Amino acid sequence: MMIDFFLEPLQYAFMKKALVSCLCLALGAGPMGVLLVLRRMSLMGDALSHALLPGVAVGYILGGFSLIAMGVGGLTAGLIMALLAGLTSRLTQLKEDASFAGFFLIALSLGVLLISLKHSAVDLTHILFGSALSVDDGALVSMGIISSLTLVILAVIYRPLLIECFDPSFLKSTHGNGGYYQVIFLGLVVLNLVSGFATLGTLLSLGIMMLPAISARFWARKMTGLFLLSILIATLTGFFGLILSYHTDWPSGPTIVLLAGMVYILSLGIGPYGSILHHRKYKKS
Repeated sequence: MMIDFFLEPLQYAFMKKALVSCLCLALGAGPMGVLLVLRRMSLMGDALSHALLPGVAVGYILGGFSLIAMGVGGLTAGLIMALLAGLTSRLTQLKEDASFAGFFLIALSLGVLLISLKHSAVDLTHILFGSALSVDDGALVSMGIISSLTLVILAVIYRPLLIECFDPSFLKSTHGNGGYYQVIFLGLVVLNLVSGFATLGTLLSLGIMMLPAISARFWARKMTGLFLLSILIATLTGFFGLILSYHTDWPSGPTIVLLAGMVYILSLGIGPYGSILHHRKYKKS
């Protein structure tokens, strides 16, 4: 029966843990992805996700497959990269996106080199693409803490972040330059990327953050709708991706992100706001 197709995997503890990990990622990464899109920082998020790799590699070399060790290493590397890119854009004529691109390429190369020199290609694949089915209790606790912390901090700084998206000059006149909000926001992005690499790996953790958020833009206009829809899409693609990977023996991380990509393509085609279908109807009218 069709219902057995979905319920049979849930009898296993590792599948339940994987589903909880996807829910935690959706709760934290969904709103962050929406804000990255609105702030036109999608590519910066991609750069930060790659910048985690050398820190993750050092943590893995020192502590093995320990989420705490790799998480601390990835968080440190991500924050250092964000700081260096920000300083470079302020001390030179180079734009921030260009400085991020330069540093993330260096970080990606360094991370791959460190893992390749010390360990096997299997280790490299595991770190780059993760494994939702091997998430343990410690990783789940860490993900829950990060997603809860993200939602609490976003609730506190939501208004200035939103104002900066649409009217940065007004934010400067009322809250100064708002630079500390940018630092807090980038810190939350790094935290959620670190939270995601145990399940999706360093290369794919951005997928569960950005693809649902981009898809939501074609279905909602209000901020509440964007947040809720991005969380819903991330949760559903996580669930169906895990079920599909269980039955097909496909790797879980790429399967989840691929399903999120299919939702994006569908939204791009038929979504009621700004999609290809909507744009053609608007031009005809």
